[in-house]
Amino acid sequence: MNIPHKILSFVVLFSILATCTVQEDTITNDQVFRDNNTLVSANERFELGFFSPGSSSNRYLGIWYKNISPKTVVWVANRARPITDSSGVFRVLTNGSLLVTAGRNHTTIWLSETSLVSSHTTIINPVAQLLNLGNLVVREKSDEERYIWQSFDYPADTFLPGMKIGKDLVSGFERQLRSWKSQDDPSPGEFITLIDTNGFPQVFEKQGLVPRKRYGPWNGVTFNGLPKHTNSSFISHTFVFNDKEVSYGYTMAKSSIIARMYMDSEGNFYTPNWANQTWTTYWDANTDMCVMYGHNCGPNGMCNGSKSPLCSCMEGFEPRKPDEWSASQWSSGCRRRKPLDCPNGDGFRAFKNVKLPDARRSWYNKSMTLGECDSACKRNCSCSAYANIEIAQGGSGCLLWFGDLIDVRNIEESQDLYVRMAKSDATITEYKSEPNSNKKRRTIIVVGSISSSILVMVMLGIAIAYVWRKKTTFLVEAPDGLDQTTDKVYYSMKSQDDGNDDNDSNITELSYYSLAQILKSTDDFSNENKLGEGGFGSVYMGVLDDGREIAVKRLSKTSRQGVNEFKNELRFIAKLQHRNLIKLLGYCNEGDESMLIYECMPNKSLDLFIFDKRRSLTLDWSTRFHIIHGIARGILYLHQDSRFKIVHRDLKASNILLDRDMNPKISDFGLARMFRDHENEANTSRVVGTLGYISPEYAVDGIFSEKSDVFSFGVLVLEIISGKKNRGSSVKKDSDSLLAHAWRLFEEDMAVELLSPHMRESSVDSKVLRSIHIGLLCVQHYAKDRPSMASVVLMFDQDDVLPLPKQPAFFAKVSMPEVNQFSIDEVTMTELEPR
Repeated sequence: MNIPHKILSFVVLFSILATCTVQEDTITNDQVFRDNNTLVSANERFELGFFSPGSSSNRYLGIWYKNISPKTVVWVANRARPITDSSGVFRVLTNGSLLVTAGRNHTTIWLSETSLVSSHTTIINPVAQLLNLGNLVVREKSDEERYIWQSFDYPADTFLPGMKIGKDLVSGFERQLRSWKSQDDPSPGEFITLIDTNGFPQVFEKQGLVPRKRYGPWNGVTFNGLPKHTNSSFISHTFVFNDKEVSYGYTMAKSSIIARMYMDSEGNFYTPNWANQTWTTYWDANTDMCVMYGHNCGPNGMCNGSKSPLCSCMEGFEPRKPDEWSASQWSSGCRRRKPLDCPNGDGFRAFKNVKLPDARRSWYNKSMTLGECDSACKRNCSCSAYANIEIAQGGSGCLLWFGDLIDVRNIEESQDLYVRMAKSDATITEYKSEPNSNKKRRTIIVVGSISSSILVMVMLGIAIAYVWRKKTTFLVEAPDGLDQTTDKVYYSMKSQDDGNDDNDSNITELSYYSLAQILKSTDDFSNENKLGEGGFGSVYMGVLDDGREIAVKRLSKTSRQGVNEFKNELRFIAKLQHRNLIKLLGYCNEGDESMLIYECMPNKSLDLFIFDKRRSLTLDWSTRFHIIHGIARGILYLHQDSRFKIVHRDLKASNILLDRDMNPKISDFGLARMFRDHENEANTSRVVGTLGYISPEYAVDGIFSEKSDVFSFGVLVLEIISGKKNRGSSVKKDSDSLLAHAWRLFEEDMAVELLSPHMRESSVDSKVLRSIHIGLLCVQHYAKDRPSMASVVLMFDQDDVLPLPKQPAFFAKVSMPEVNQFSIDEVTMTELEPR
């Protein structure tokens, strides 16, 4: 058949145009999207396609502003894996996943993760759509509201209006910005912007894991560390902080305004907007000399970018090392000019218009008034400062700080900070509520000298405190938490664990509970209130007169380990405060009774769920992943983020407690060991722990380190996923080793079969496989091969390619020492003598 030449040319031209451009914002699962195709949002602001960054010839799938030159990219799919030619293909799979392949063999370059979809869920007609805000979403064709996946959940270096960063406190999923490596390489760089949820949430920029910039806590209007002009009328800020979520986002008052927040490859943060055919920097976080975290002014130092020298001590403080300060070396910081005299009476000095100190180790209450906040800080001698959380409508909420104040600076029209001082240095010594004044603060200027009668009382108080201290027997360092009672006792002690003497003679106050209170709350330690029993002794549930539920850990009089572990647990747990560590409320030491009082965990311990056939059915994949992630965060805090490097040495399922919302809390610090700054590992002749969780180098040679805890964590991960114990499980060929079973499945590319069958419907295969992979990395035989907990947390939070694990530690393949095993009900402890 002869086709007219003009018609044939038209058909060919039409085919070429159809291949080259998709002029819509949506593609379906039966369309093939090639390197020369693009998607364009309905408002024609954003475009999706393959591009080459800078001077590079590599190809990436990304989103950019359509009508802005030079090309400004806001999101990249295959950041870590470039395509070296133009063979890239983008598809929507029938299960709702997005796939990028390249080459003749259609090698997988990038595959999206989906939180709502698994291989067992039916998706009807999935489509990918580029929305007007620059968000690439996957949804069912008939449902425009429910997103199966969205690019806004996986930001690159650009924070767009309508996007949010922060953390889902239920699932543990975190959204954070990550810089490019360079203008030519969009792979993940070393700078991260995130909301740190330790203590009171704050926005941080970090270089790796090291804080670089801190933009302060949210004050109800903006972030406390940002100048007021960043809160202009054309930007609307949204901050969400509740039991389920901590997040920040922003929108533009007018849709015609094109603006973005952007972090470059050097970690510099900008807010540019598009005006007059160019990007104009509206706000630059890097021009301020005080923006860097700590700004080298040290603890209790104050930075002021408009003055010289840059650093000064806060009023009432003086340089710790005057010679260094005179040479403009300020990192040693400042100390109070006059010592505190708590509880005999201190005052507070008001610092106006300051960026509030680092709040990662703060305590907060959203409903307290400033007057109540003042009283709470006064009652606790460890409290060093307080402030309102929100500044709007007269102020509300309470933030308390403990210890040194870090990263304080002057900032225009910011908040007031009230710092604890000796009375003679204070400007505020009394706070009283006044009618119809919204509880404003009454300021009293301290004048005159101290009378002889007051001096006598102070000296008498010091003498009594000294005698009381000499009579007591335990050391407890200052807790990071809030003491809400008025009954306090001072304790002092030296550690005797493994010869690790701590020569610091720090004193602190903890809530003291009388034996009468404990007996009443536990109904005289009735069996009905007994929660469990371990090497330390028994644990009982109690209810205080104010309705609070507590857990009472009672030292057994015949315990082989109890006394030293009691001291050790007091020594460590009092210093630590983290959402994934059990909270110590107080103690009782009366007669021959010694007890620790903790917050009560209504769901008891993890082992009662994952190893119980009936209760394990209540734990779906999302909850288990949330537990795994929380445990990892808690261990990271112990190893790196707390004031002391601490190795737990007894991480196991029964020592992970679960609160009402199934949040994990690491407990039982009786065997914990503190490391000094220069120490990485230690050796002991007394190996203690639980078989199945002990690392091989610890069991055989008595060597323990952070990597010993990493090994135990890896065992926990595999137990949580499988619902089987590492020791004593019945798993096909390797009846006594869950690690061996997991390794064999991983080698055979069948690792997903490790997952407990009832969770298959609720799980996401990619997350399950990644979790098993991380677990196997943690249980590698040699400590040097295992990742640090910092790396483990990053592995869970990011999508980078993981290294291949080496064979795990099979206890059958090492020469095991003689084991002297003794059992106390459900908890089995071991003492192993190394050969």
